[in-house]
Amino acid sequence: MSLLRFGSRPGLRLSAPVMLALVFLAALWSSPASAWWNDQWTLRKKITIDTGPSGAGISDAIGAMPVLIRLHVGNFRFGAAKEDGGDLRFVAGDDKTPLKHHVEKYDSLLGEALVWVGVPDLKPGAKNDIWLYYGNQKAPAAVDAKGTYDPDTLLVYHFNDRSTPAQDVTAWANTAQNAVPGADGAIIGQGARLDGQTALMLPGSPSLVVAENGELTWSLWTKMTAPQPGAVLFSRTEGANGLTVGLDNGVAFVEVTSGGSTQRSVGGAAIAAGTWHQIAFTAKGAQITLYVDGNQSATLAAGLPTMTGVAQLGRAASAATPAADAAAPAADAAPAAAAPTGAAAGFAGDIDELEIAKVARPPGFIKLGAIGQGPEQAKLIAFSVDEENAGWFSGGYFGVILRSVTLDGWVVIGLLAIMAFISWYVMVDRVSYLNRVSAGNTIFLKHFRETSTDIGGLLQLDSQENDPSFGGELGKKQRKAVHGAPLYHLFAAGAQEIRRRFAAGGYRRLSPQAIQSIRAVLDSGFVRENQRLNRLMVMLTIAISGGPFLGLLGTVVGVMITFAAIAASGDVNVNAIAPGIAAALVATVAGLGVAIPSLFAYNYLTIRIKDVSSEMQVFVDEFITRIAESYELPDEPVKQAAE
Repeated sequence: MSLLRFGSRPGLRLSAPVMLALVFLAALWSSPASAWWNDQWTLRKKITIDTGPSGAGISDAIGAMPVLIRLHVGNFRFGAAKEDGGDLRFVAGDDKTPLKHHVEKYDSLLGEALVWVGVPDLKPGAKNDIWLYYGNQKAPAAVDAKGTYDPDTLLVYHFNDRSTPAQDVTAWANTAQNAVPGADGAIIGQGARLDGQTALMLPGSPSLVVAENGELTWSLWTKMTAPQPGAVLFSRTEGANGLTVGLDNGVAFVEVTSGGSTQRSVGGAAIAAGTWHQIAFTAKGAQITLYVDGNQSATLAAGLPTMTGVAQLGRAASAATPAADAAAPAADAAPAAAAPTGAAAGFAGDIDELEIAKVARPPGFIKLGAIGQGPEQAKLIAFSVDEENAGWFSGGYFGVILRSVTLDGWVVIGLLAIMAFISWYVMVDRVSYLNRVSAGNTIFLKHFRETSTDIGGLLQLDSQENDPSFGGELGKKQRKAVHGAPLYHLFAAGAQEIRRRFAAGGYRRLSPQAIQSIRAVLDSGFVRENQRLNRLMVMLTIAISGGPFLGLLGTVVGVMITFAAIAASGDVNVNAIAPGIAAALVATVAGLGVAIPSLFAYNYLTIRIKDVSSEMQVFVDEFITRIAESYELPDEPVKQAAE
C-alpha cells in the first residue's frame, strides 16, 4: 500500500478571495443600468425616440425640442399612478438627469394622457432613450411648462382652454386676446374651431416683434372643412409690410409684402379636406422655407419685413387688402413675384398646436414635430415594458436610509463586504475540508483496525502495493479520501520511520528509545495536521473582532458628518437629523452582519477541529502501543546486553 505516500491538497492563497471580492464589488458598482433614478418610484419604463432608418428616418439636425408623449391603457398603467398624474417624472437616458415636462391632458378614468417632455439633445439617425417614472403616491406635482421650452420659443397654444382665450404655456406669456370655440377630437387632444369670420387675435407684445430679415419659425396643425381660394391661416400687417400664411384651394403658401412689393411662394401639392396636416415655415435672412407635414413644400427668396403690430389666425388683417391692391402693379413688373391667386378669405376648419419661435429651426426639428405630433407617431416613439422596483431596499424606510448613506459610509460598507466575502469563503472551505477529513479518517481507521493485528503485516502489505486499497477492498473514491486523512498522514510518517530503521536488515526489534523517537515524529506530524486544520481560521477571528469596530467607526464618522451638516445649514429638526443618523447606523449593522455569522461558524468549526484533533491523539497512542507490541525487544537479549 502507498500508505506512506501523501501530499497536501493545493489550496487557494488568501489573495484569491480578496481579488474575487474586489472584482465582485467592481462589477456591482459599475452597473448603473440596474440603478434607479429614485427608489421612491416603484415603476419605470423606457421610451425610445427613434430618428433612425427603422423609425422616423430623420437625417437632418434636430437639437433640443419638446416631444409629445401619448399615454394610453396599452402602454401605461394608470391605476398605478396618482389620479392626477402628479407622480410622473421623466429622466434622460443616463438615468440621472431629470427632464422638464408638463401635462396637456391627463384622464385616468378614460386612460388617456398627453405629456410634453423637453428633451435637451435629440440626435438624428439614432435611438434616443428617456425614462418615465411613476408609482409614487406621495410625490408632489412637478410640472414645468415654461421649462419644457427653450427661451427662443415665443408662443405655444395647446388650445386646451374651454371658453377662455388660448393660454401661452411658454415663459413669454403671450396669451390670446379673445376666445374662439373649442374643437373636440383634434390632432392633440382639444383644438380650436375657426368659422372664417372670427379671427383669433394674438397679442402685440414686444417679444413677438419681427425684425427686418430676422429669423422666425411658425407652425400650426390644420384641418380645413373644404378647399377655399386664398384661405388665410395667419396674417400680420403693419403699413405697407405684411406676412400671410394660407391655403389656396388646399395648396399651402406663404406671402410677404415689404414696402408695397408682394411675393408669394409657388408650388406644392394640395392637401385633402377633412384631414389633419401641419403647416410650417422658417425664415432666415432672405430665405423662407415652407413645410407641409414636415417635408419641404416650397421656398421663397424673400426676407421678413419689420412688423410690430397685432397678428391673427383665421382671417386677413384689415390693412392687408389695400396693401395687396397697391402692390399689384409692382408684383406684375417683378418676375420673381407672384400675385395672389384669389381674394383673401377667412379659414374655416379646425386648428391645433400653434408654435412661434424667434429662430429658424433646422429641418430635422420641423420633421420630428410633424411626425411626433401627428398620426404617424408610432414610427418615432416606442415604449418598453414596465420595470418594477418594489423590493425592501427600493422604497419605504430602507430606501430612505440607503439614499442617505454618505460616501464615507459606503467606503466602510465596502470594506465590510470584502471582509464578509472572505469570511464566507473560509466557512465554506473549512466545512468542506473537515467533511473530507472526517470521511477519510473513518475509512482509514476502520480498515487499519481490521486489516491485521500485527503492525508488521501492515508494513509488509504496504511494501507490496502502490495504493492504500487495503488488499483491494477500497475503491478509487475511497482511496482518494484516505489520502487526505490526517490519520493516514500520521501512519505514513510512523511507518516511514520504522522502515528507515529496518532498511539495513538484521534484528527487527525496536528499543524503548526508538519507540519514543517514533512518537516524537508522530507528535510533530500531529502539530502539522493541527495547523492544516486551523488554516484561515484567523480570518474568522478578525471578522468577529474587527467587523463591529469597523462598523462603529463608520457610524461615528456618519454621525459627525450629519451634525456638521446640520450646524452648517442651521436647520435643526427631526426630518433633518433622523435620515443621517439612520444612515450612519447602517455601517454598524453591516459590521454586525459580518461578525455574527463568523462567530457562529467559528464556534462550530472549533468544535469539529477539536474532535478531529482528539481523534488524532487517540490514534497516536494506539499506533505507538501496537508498534511496541510488534517490535518490543525480548527479555533475554536485554539481559545479555546488560551483562
